[in-house]
Amino acid sequence: MTTETDTLPLNYDNILANHLDNLKQQGNYRYFQALDKKADKHPVFEKTLQCNVSTVVQTFVNWTSNDYMGMSAHPQVIQAFVDAVKTDGVGSGGTRNISGTTQRHIILEKTIADLHQKQAALLFTSAYVANSTAISILGRAFPNTLIISDAENHASMIEGIKLSRCEKQIFRHNDLQHLEQILAETDRERPKIIAFESVYSMSGTIAPIPDIIKLAKKYKALTYLDEVHAVGLYGENGEGIAGQMLCAHDIDVINGTLAKAFGCVGGYIAGNATIVDYVRSFGEGFIFSSSQPPALCSAATESILFLKNNPNSRKNFHENIKILRGVFRQAKIEFEENPSHITRIIIGDAKRSKLIADRLFNEFGIYLQPINFPTVPKGKEGLRIVCTVLHTQDHIAALAKALLCVL
Repeated sequence: MTTETDTLPLNYDNILANHLDNLKQQGNYRYFQALDKKADKHPVFEKTLQCNVSTVVQTFVNWTSNDYMGMSAHPQVIQAFVDAVKTDGVGSGGTRNISGTTQRHIILEKTIADLHQKQAALLFTSAYVANSTAISILGRAFPNTLIISDAENHASMIEGIKLSRCEKQIFRHNDLQHLEQILAETDRERPKIIAFESVYSMSGTIAPIPDIIKLAKKYKALTYLDEVHAVGLYGENGEGIAGQMLCAHDIDVINGTLAKAFGCVGGYIAGNATIVDYVRSFGEGFIFSSSQPPALCSAATESILFLKNNPNSRKNFHENIKILRGVFRQAKIEFEENPSHITRIIIGDAKRSKLIADRLFNEFGIYLQPINFPTVPKGKEGLRIVCTVLHTQDHIAALAKALLCVL
C-alpha cells in the first residue's frame, strides 16, 4: 500500500543543506578568504574591504602559505613562465598521449629524476593525483598485494590504497616495532608496499627512513615515500629528507609536489624506469588527465634548478624557523616541538580555533586558517603556522604579540 509520504519527492537540496548545517555547528565548515596576492609583496597580501559606502584596501600577513621559499614570486621563475607562455600558449592541448607532451615536459621530468637520483620521473596535475594513481595502480600490479600504511598518511595516499582494492594494514605512526610485527606476520613472498611520508604536514614529525628501508629489504617490500613537504627544503640540493639522510637511492618510489617549495603547481613520482613506465602506461589518473601547461613546466624547471644551486636559500629558511620558535619560547607561547619546519599550536576545539583565527584576521591583520577535522583528529584542532623564507623578524614579532592577545 502506498502512503502519502511515499509519494513525496525526495528533496536532495535539503539533505545536503542539513549536512552542511551540521558541519557549521561542529565548527568544521571551511570558509575561504579571497586573497589579492601581490608577487612583489609576498607574504603580505591585500584585501579590499567594504566599509559602509566606501572601500578600504587593508594589508595582511599570510602565515598559511606553503610557498615556503617564495618561488612563486621569484623573478627568474616568473620570467621563465612568461617567455614560455608567449611561445607555447597557455594550455597543453590534450593528454600526454594526445599532443600534451612537449620538450618542456620531458626536460622537467628529467630535472626531477636527476634531483632525486632516479632513472625516471612522471608528471601529474597534482601530488594528490600522483599518490592516488601510483599507489592504486602499483597495488593492483601484483597478485594479492598488502599495503602497509603509516597511521598519519595523507588523504591522497589513503585514497590510493582504497582505489587499489588491496588489503591494507596500518602501523602506528613512525612505530618501527609495530611495522616489523606486521611484516613478520606476513608471508615473505607476498607482495608488500610500505607507504609513508618523510615530513608529516600536521604533526611535523619526520619518518625514520633508513630504518624503514632496512625492514623493507629484510621482508621483501617495496617502499613508497611522500616527500611533498620536504622537497626544496631539505637535502644538499633540495631533494628532500631521504636525500638528506643519504638513502634516496634505496627508496623505490618518491612522490613530490611542485606546488609548495617550488612555488608552481603539479605533482610527480620518481623511481626506476620500469616502475615509472608501468604507472605511465596503466595509471588512469595520468592517462586521462590533460597535461600541465608547457609554461608551467618551464617555470617549475627553473625553480628546481635555482633552489638546487642556491643552498643558502634553504639555510635562511631554516634559520627563520629557529627565530620564530625562539620568539615563541621567550613569549611563552606553547607549540608542538618537532624536528621539522611545521609549527603547530593546539587549541583542541574547532569553534574556538575559528574564533581565534577570526580575531587574528580582523584585529591584527594576520591570516591563519584553523586546521580542523578531518585534516587533524578531533581534539587536535588548532593553528598551523607556516613561516617562509620571506617572513621578516618584524612579521614574527607582530605574530607573537597578536597570539598573546588571543590565546
